[in-house]
Amino acid sequence: MVWGYGVGSDKSRAAGPACGEEHAVRIARLRGRWWVLHTRAQNEKRVASELERHGCAYYLPLVTVRHTYSRSRQAVFHKPLFPGYLFLCGDYRDCEIAWRTNRVANVLEVHDQERLRTELQHICRLIEGGRNVELYQGLQPGRRCRVVSGPLRGVEGVVLQWSGRTRLYVGVSMIGQSATVEIDATLLEALS
Repeated sequence: MVWGYGVGSDKSRAAGPACGEEHAVRIARLRGRWWVLHTRAQNEKRVASELERHGCAYYLPLVTVRHTYSRSRQAVFHKPLFPGYLFLCGDYRDCEIAWRTNRVANVLEVHDQERLRTELQHICRLIEGGRNVELYQGLQPGRRCRVVSGPLRGVEGVVLQWSGRTRLYVGVSMIGQSATVEIDATLLEALS
């Protein structure tokens, strides 16, 4: 599994991870207000586990990391794409549950709910696309573009050239960070 997601049993919320729909679609169907949880260092998965236990909906984007210790010893593990951040969908009761874990440093209120929901869907689609997604600190100035074909069709971000390669930066403005993925420049169209 290269993503984190949990939902409660509340009927007004989307179906859990066992259903067959794409995770980005599930994010769109979640009911409730989005909050950004700024966790204490290396506590994202623990907070997610507590939220899961209490039936709270959340999204924790995880990426696969492979580490080679020697020729014969390799490890594969999942780490948060945005270290120190977890996205909660719920109400004040859910925020209180997160706060009581003593693993949350701050709960950030999201003023533009639709923008965050869309950005999380785009991040989810990047991860589901099976490409090597990496963290990129901070949104860069550049041309906003949209992917016009392929599995990432419709994803919008900022495109820059780096070391002769075209990279698409998809940001979560609420936390000022973005994910980056290498992409063929012919699959992009500029947005006005």
